[in-house]
Amino acid sequence: MASPKSTPFHPALTVSNIKNFIPITLDMENVEYSSWAELFKITPRAYQVLDHIFPSSDDDDDDSSTTMPDSPTPEQILNKAESQALWTRLDAIVLQWIYGTISHELLHTIIEPDSTAQEAWDRITDIFQDNKHTRAVHLESQFSNTRLEDFPNVLSYCKALKTLATKLANVGSPVNNDRLVLRMVNGLSESYDTIASIIQQTKPLPLFFNARSMVVLEETRKSYQAGTHSSAAALIHTAPAAQPMPAVHRPPRPQGSGRGRSSRTGRSRQPGPSSGSPTPAGPQRPSGPWMMPPPLAVLDAAALGYSPVSIPDFSRSQ
Repeated sequence: MASPKSTPFHPALTVSNIKNFIPITLDMENVEYSSWAELFKITPRAYQVLDHIFPSSDDDDDDSSTTMPDSPTPEQILNKAESQALWTRLDAIVLQWIYGTISHELLHTIIEPDSTAQEAWDRITDIFQDNKHTRAVHLESQFSNTRLEDFPNVLSYCKALKTLATKLANVGSPVNNDRLVLRMVNGLSESYDTIASIIQQTKPLPLFFNARSMVVLEETRKSYQAGTHSSAAALIHTAPAAQPMPAVHRPPRPQGSGRGRSSRTGRSRQPGPSSGSPTPAGPQRPSGPWMMPPPLAVLDAAALGYSPVSIPDFSRSQ
């Protein structure tokens, strides 16, 4: 008994996950047809199945050269059957790639029984390239009115412009680099006037990605300066206020208990400085006779070694 013949090897049979090569999911809302189509064509070209979506005249010549003779041999019949089976299998693989990289809504729109990969590809092309003029007018209006103030940052703004430019290219109205750069510069806010002037005066105009990097760096610089100023203002605002100096307590002067006139020859007792109170600078003059300190009367005789009658009271003498 002859062993069954093995299936011929083909590179497309080794692809296990098409998402590794086509990370974009084609959607009718978020249109990225141009990018999706370009990525998709790369994969069939790399795995030798591009003719399943773009048949060429060479394929027709190959078919005519392999036409079965009037009396084919069993081997020719077997080879023809194997070639047809391999082609059908490869076409189903390419069809799986198409269905696996589009949204559910778009899948339900294009799917039909017993479709080939080329038929599914043509339906998608018709969906995204119909009414080109109407789409171009609408997209052109969006492109011309896109401004930075409508987006949270420069990267989001530039991404929106690039997406609109891609959509315009999909409907036959491509946007060249100079126009894209000038549109980006014109949509910037007034705080970016300096970098906008630098880009406009560059000859030739920089590539869109280079111009975008220049604006992003300017945005980063502005954010850093704003953060520095905010930190300085916060430190000033939270600094503790200067504490007022405590009031110095000055005890009242003692009032005199003697008569209002001082002796010209007697000695008066001056009150010593009290604890915790400042000593006044310079001599103090009494403002009236009632402010005079009491006269020195009888000293402690026992302490000085005199009898009490030996010290006269000069304050009473005239």
